[in-house]
Amino acid sequence: MPDGIAVPDGTMGAVTVGTRAQVSPFAAFDRASWRALAAGSTLPLDAADLRELASLGDRIDLDEVATVYLPLARLLDLHVSASRRLWSAQTEFLGARTDKVPFVIGVAGSVAVGKSTTARLLQALLAAGPGSPRVDLVTTDGFLLPNAVLESRGLLQRKGFPESYDRRSLLRFLADVKSGRPEVSAPLYSHQAYDVLPERQRVDSPDILVLEGLNVLQAGSGAGGRVPEVFLSDFFDFSVYVDATEHDVEQWYVERFLALRRTAFQDSAAYFHRFAGLTDEQAIETARGIWGAVNGPNLRRNIAPTRSRARLVLQKAADHSVRRVLLRKL
Repeated sequence: MPDGIAVPDGTMGAVTVGTRAQVSPFAAFDRASWRALAAGSTLPLDAADLRELASLGDRIDLDEVATVYLPLARLLDLHVSASRRLWSAQTEFLGARTDKVPFVIGVAGSVAVGKSTTARLLQALLAAGPGSPRVDLVTTDGFLLPNAVLESRGLLQRKGFPESYDRRSLLRFLADVKSGRPEVSAPLYSHQAYDVLPERQRVDSPDILVLEGLNVLQAGSGAGGRVPEVFLSDFFDFSVYVDATEHDVEQWYVERFLALRRTAFQDSAAYFHRFAGLTDEQAIETARGIWGAVNGPNLRRNIAPTRSRARLVLQKAADHSVRRVLLRKL
């Protein structure tokens, strides 16, 4: 089990590690007990839909969606409904009419762990839920500083680290969304060009907003190393961390790099076109070098430490399947 969260299967409360009892805020569910929570629910996706939603290299089938993501969507439906009831009751109590604001879900995890697939699945499943709510999905990639800025600051080789983002703009975006401001926009990012685009994504008061990114649960540091007064997670109503051992995630990253070398990297306009002609051995060595220099350290220092701050953790096995779900107790 990854460090930081020790929970026995199917139990709640304390767990004994050696002779020391460790208290955990999480309840753990194995695959069978988690799937049972959505018994009787109909999966609103077919194989063609899933092919459109799954990220390159993320092996997933409809049975996995029914086992893991459908129960999660049903749980989120309950949270959204409860949030609306609380908003209505608080509005009545305060005697002042306030506009209902979007329910915000944060999805965090490493590069290549499958968080993008998770975010897209949640968007599709929630949009097909009760009342057919409008669900927008925004990735934090668009809030990366442009390559020219990163290069001028000596940060291009640390792309994805917290300091490579325009964190003030990201925080302002989420604050505007959560305050009910209409027609908020988010910058877009091209993985092909490996840079921020001039176009922007419009976010106009959706019922639900899914925000996906590497560091959305991170506390971080402000100017001069001071702890900031406001975090992104302060605006979340629910958060999901997609988890796996670093060994497995590194292997998935290498496999994805090899797949991209055969596909997207073949485009002469692609930022990483220079890798298209590598042999298998050279590509594997290059991918492992990038992991060792960038993605691995970022995972260990900045991303994995935020896992325990999530409301729910999806723990993946080496075959990409979710082997266990950890849900924070209310």
